Amino acid sequence: MKSPITSKEMILTKESRSIDFRKESFDVVFHYYKCEDSGEQFTTGALDDVNMNQVYNQYRDLFNIPFPDEIIRIRKKYNLSATKMSAILGFGINSYRQYESGEMPSVSNARLIQMIDDSKKFIDLVELCDLLDSKTKEKYIDIAQSIVEDRKRNIFKFNLKNYLLGDHLADVYSGYRNPNFEKFTEMVVFFSEQIEPFKTKMNKLLFYADFLMFKQSCFSISGVRYRAIDMGPVPNNFQSIFEYLANNDYIDINYTQFPQGYTGEQFKARKERSFNKELFTEIEMDVLNKVAKVFKDSSTNSIIETSHLEEAWKKNEKEKNVISYNYAFDLTQI
Repeated sequence: MKSPITSKEMILTKESRSIDFRKESFDVVFHYYKCEDSGEQFTTGALDDVNMNQVYNQYRDLFNIPFPDEIIRIRKKYNLSATKMSAILGFGINSYRQYESGEMPSVSNARLIQMIDDSKKFIDLVELCDLLDSKTKEKYIDIAQSIVEDRKRNIFKFNLKNYLLGDHLADVYSGYRNPNFEKFTEMVVFFSEQIEPFKTKMNKLLFYADFLMFKQSCFSISGVRYRAIDMGPVPNNFQSIFEYLANNDYIDINYTQFPQGYTGEQFKARKERSFNKELFTEIEMDVLNKVAKVFKDSSTNSIIETSHLEEAWKKNEKEKNVISYNYAFDLTQI
């Protein structure tokens, strides 16, 4: 970005700052451009979003307020418009839509939103809503009851996915996303199609995709937690996840015996199971494509060495810690 004062290129600068929001103070990695000649500081709309999203994420984490994607998910599972959801909850006519767009709910409104994720409680509120006619009420009650029955029938599958990715709430260790098994699966399918990596390289590709997305937006793609081990960052419980995906025909894993005595596990796409890009936003697809392009020709050993240059690994590998997504701001190799 060029300085509006001198027209010279400015330096992107990061520093620790505190920002106040709703009577709370939050530490952030503040991003800005600095004009070296004048000392003036400038931001762009994108940098403003990165700076403030750090504040909003911490506030939501502190008070257990659902994130926009979670608010959208709850509405969509009942096949409701944002206006009707606002009516059922007793909010202003456009409140739910605004919350989906990123406006911060009050703590009390956040509790109501979380409460109706329980289909039985949703039914109670539908029955109490004076703004819906009896036919409409019956429609939404039937949808909620079918969700209850479907969950009973698929409780094993639901619990297995929770076991594989974890059932933690969104926080800094998940990139402020709830674990999304479907998106993580598609990320694995994507890299299998594009690169056909061995397992160790696949782990690094997933790490770079989630952390690069967080660097640009303050949100990960998958909500997966990563841990620092000897060969670099890896998704938690990755071995069980990959076995599940292979056993359920999402991808193929081919085994190769190397002269050194170890077995390599190579990920390959299945012709009948193509990548579903409809689950991803435009910026998420840009991130996936960038990671694939940057590391397409990297060997497994090369990408291990590259990941060892990142602070995310260096600061956590000794204790094999789960890695905070705040280390995404320190990425240097992509």
